[in-house]
Amino acid sequence: MNNFKKIATDVINVEQKAIQELHSFIDDSFEHACQLMFDCKGRVIVIGMGKSGHIGGKIAATLASTGTPSFFVHPGEASHGDLGMITQEDVVLTISNSGETGEVLAISPVIKRIGAKLIAMTGNENSTLAKISDVHICIKVSQEACPLGLAPTSSTTATLVMGDAIAVALLEAKGFTEDDFALSHPGGSLGKRLLLRLADIMHSEDRLPVVSRSTLIKDALVEMSLKRLGMTAVVNEQNKLIGVFTDGDLRRILEAKIDIHIDVIETVMTQSPTTATANILAAEALKIMEDKKINGLIIVDENNQPVGAMNMQDLLKSGIL
Repeated sequence: MNNFKKIATDVINVEQKAIQELHSFIDDSFEHACQLMFDCKGRVIVIGMGKSGHIGGKIAATLASTGTPSFFVHPGEASHGDLGMITQEDVVLTISNSGETGEVLAISPVIKRIGAKLIAMTGNENSTLAKISDVHICIKVSQEACPLGLAPTSSTTATLVMGDAIAVALLEAKGFTEDDFALSHPGGSLGKRLLLRLADIMHSEDRLPVVSRSTLIKDALVEMSLKRLGMTAVVNEQNKLIGVFTDGDLRRILEAKIDIHIDVIETVMTQSPTTATANILAAEALKIMEDKKINGLIIVDENNQPVGAMNMQDLLKSGIL
């Protein structure tokens, strides 16, 4: 019977060791390579063949999304016209575990002739690619996780981790912020959490449920029903928020046998409710609501006057939840 769990554990152990070995390669060459990419006035072009190419594509994507403009070029396509994408202001990061990949070596002299700086990431510091490059980053592993020693496993993992180390080092050096990250991820959930503000999703103006303190409970219920947020703001004569009335409050007053046709909303509202301002992130509002265990928020201005309202359903529709 195959022992899949043992084999999987062995693979993980071997790859963990490969990652640990990378510490010795975070040296002056690594720092020099990062400085070249930091100073780059063009783009960081990542090139690799086969599995190294797949890893290279991910490294380029990570760089691009963390403040270092970057894209991947296939070495085979580069030999047939795509070298035109590279300029002398670019930095080219070539990846080859052996350092002898023919397709990469074939275009390296042309890259140097263009005037772009050439960084090699290989597992062999004495390889041809390492020697012709301006800087070499070593990603040597002592053992592949493949028992045959053939399939790139530990080596590709080490390459990916080293790429992440470069990207994050550059991110820190450039002072890349959450707002910067959001600008490059506007369509995903991360971008929404970092960009979307309550002003973008709140119900305002004629969609805002609001009643005066002297409104009869039955009329407040009509307002809640029309605006469909499960709550209404309660204001005083200066239109300042003094309370909120919710579906939960309604259940409590029904149990207390309050007469909704006679009593006014001020007598049963929740006083000093939790509020928010329109400029805070929707993700912040979600945390407030979760911490307070409430289903909605009244949004107020600097004068504590209601300008909007929203609930969990709005967060769900916006993609925050």
